[in-house]
Amino acid sequence: MPQRTITYSRNVFLPLTTVCHNRCGYCSFRTPVHEDCVMSPGQVEDILQRGAALGCTEALFTFGERPGLEPGFSRILGKMGYRDIIDYCYDLCEKAIGIGILPHTNAGILTMEEMDRLSEVNASMGLMLETTARVDAHRNSPGKDPAVRIGMIEDAGKLRIPFTTGILLGIGEGMDDREESFMVIRDLHKRFGHIQEVIIQNFCPKDKTPMAGCSPVEPEEICLTIRLARDILPGEIAIQIPPNLADAASLIPCGVDDLGGVSPLTIDYVNPEHPWPEIRELKRLAGDAHLKERLCIYQRYIDKGWCPPRLAPLISRLNQMIQHRSDRSAEG
Repeated sequence: MPQRTITYSRNVFLPLTTVCHNRCGYCSFRTPVHEDCVMSPGQVEDILQRGAALGCTEALFTFGERPGLEPGFSRILGKMGYRDIIDYCYDLCEKAIGIGILPHTNAGILTMEEMDRLSEVNASMGLMLETTARVDAHRNSPGKDPAVRIGMIEDAGKLRIPFTTGILLGIGEGMDDREESFMVIRDLHKRFGHIQEVIIQNFCPKDKTPMAGCSPVEPEEICLTIRLARDILPGEIAIQIPPNLADAASLIPCGVDDLGGVSPLTIDYVNPEHPWPEIRELKRLAGDAHLKERLCIYQRYIDKGWCPPRLAPLISRLNQMIQHRSDRSAEG
């Protein structure tokens, strides 16, 4: 039986703003509008430069959903010379490309036009479906309407954007809802072929949130959900778990293919209380499987030409870099 391969990418996490129009019951990422609520270009460039020096290949750009709808945010962004957060993100993606890191943007709900524009400067993009169920945790979050999120994932397929999505466990959904979510993702992929990976992320209770007292999902239930996903989703879609939130060593045998983006530099700003494992620790977590570094765009989409022409030289160079790193690791 061939040896299994577990993949991961080396990234930097760049939360351009934590201002968000949603009010999810489990979230501690969101903050109100304040004078320093947007990362400055200098801050972003410093992280990109240091990330590149550490061999990072992915710049994960994220921000709260539709921050411009929050009173006062546009004024602060305007002082930086920008009318819209999408324009700001676009310019910073160009900065990342110039420094030598591939952008991957997860910006919440975007219109098809906004995604089309950002796809010019992104190797891949993403949006968590979270759940097809209507749960109490989302009652004050218009962007978490399942139909809206499914519509955006569909639009990404029409635009041929290599895409990441996933579900969030323990926010009020049941196993039937998870099954339905996986079937929706499966059907979208059958139509467009654009889903690279599906994240199965366990909810972690946060202090001072409405769901602070809720119990996290047990490892056995996470394993059952991973097995369910593997039964429903096409084999070419990777199943990912975040190794800082769950016991990856025990869950990988359940059907995990990927450990997602892991940063040697930046924290997980959504779950800051859970540090990333060090890159060398990933080998232990992978156990008998072969651990392989990847780019944020999967090879099959590179082969199909699903990337902006301007990114092709950088993708080729970074592929050579991680292959060289892999060869050195095998020798050492």
